[in-house]
Amino acid sequence: MAQKEKSYKSQKKTSSFIVNLVLILISAVFVVPIFGILITSFRQSERIFNSGWWTVFPHKEWVEIGEYKLDADIDLNGEIKFVSEDGQEISGDYSFWKNGVITKSGEKIQYYGAKRSRTLKIYERRWTGFETDLTLENYRNVLSGKKITYKGEDGKLLTRNGSDLSNSFINSLTVTIPATIIPITIAIFAAYGFAWLNFPGRKILFTMVVALLVVPLQIAIVPVLQDFSRIHLNGTFLGIWLAHTGFGLPLAIYLLFNYISEIPRDILESAFIDGATNFSIFTKLILPLSVPAIASFAIFQFLWVWNDYLVALVVLGGGTNEVVTQTLANMVGTKGQDWHLLTAGAFISMIIPMTVFFSLQKYFVRGMMAGSVKG
Repeated sequence: MAQKEKSYKSQKKTSSFIVNLVLILISAVFVVPIFGILITSFRQSERIFNSGWWTVFPHKEWVEIGEYKLDADIDLNGEIKFVSEDGQEISGDYSFWKNGVITKSGEKIQYYGAKRSRTLKIYERRWTGFETDLTLENYRNVLSGKKITYKGEDGKLLTRNGSDLSNSFINSLTVTIPATIIPITIAIFAAYGFAWLNFPGRKILFTMVVALLVVPLQIAIVPVLQDFSRIHLNGTFLGIWLAHTGFGLPLAIYLLFNYISEIPRDILESAFIDGATNFSIFTKLILPLSVPAIASFAIFQFLWVWNDYLVALVVLGGGTNEVVTQTLANMVGTKGQDWHLLTAGAFISMIIPMTVFFSLQKYFVRGMMAGSVKG
């Protein structure tokens, strides 16, 4: 008996170790890239383009220690010979030197620039310390707009600020808050009706609502856009509120239905016996008891609408109505030359969604467990 108990404890310890190891690996897959983006957001753009974020920490890298100018009479289209300080003679064509070569002493010799430079750079691998020139420049460019210099019609150099997130933040809040409240308001009434009211076709209607969960947004957006064009809702906040409400309602109704249907029937029957109406039961019983499910869906809907790009681009368009995701996409530039600004923009745009999530976190698990099998 004691041996079986010992074997059981050993198996339990092994399984616990495996589970913890898997969880650590899964966490690392998410945490390490996010940490890298955070570090990158504080680096200078030149360093971002030339090296990875991990080079912020002490590491070995090639450091230039000298250069050698080739004589003018050397034919660069033929063999180029070079004798290193340790007496090693190396020869090769331009492509060979362009790729770089490691000498016996551990130095690296590489052709610098185009052929006409006639320069061989000599590098040595040395330890470098922590990168100390971290900056807030990326955050300043995101918040106030990157300064752009260009020539005017008269040939003079002009400077202006590019796109910034200040106006986009207001637009995103204007879109997200109503687009979260409206579907919740409609869905809580619908879920109560499907869960506790008897009316003809209830099951068929509920099945149709659940079936809408599998309809891809990309398919539905085209006919929605056509209808909005006919009634002149394109480019308006009302249009995008209605679009997000329509796309979010099926999940909202399904999630709230699962929660409300689990409320004990005895509570509602007691309220009916005491003379309560459906509306008073809804406002005084259903709503207070459904707060966890409402908060759970509010998190989902808020995060989805805040991070949405497609619906905002199609319905709102650009210009003064741009939301955060559109502005971040435009900051990258037409050729992606300013992609490094996304590192700072990502963390700035993350502030409000994270605040919403952590403020409602205590309700999240309870709401997600609604309708689950218990036992």
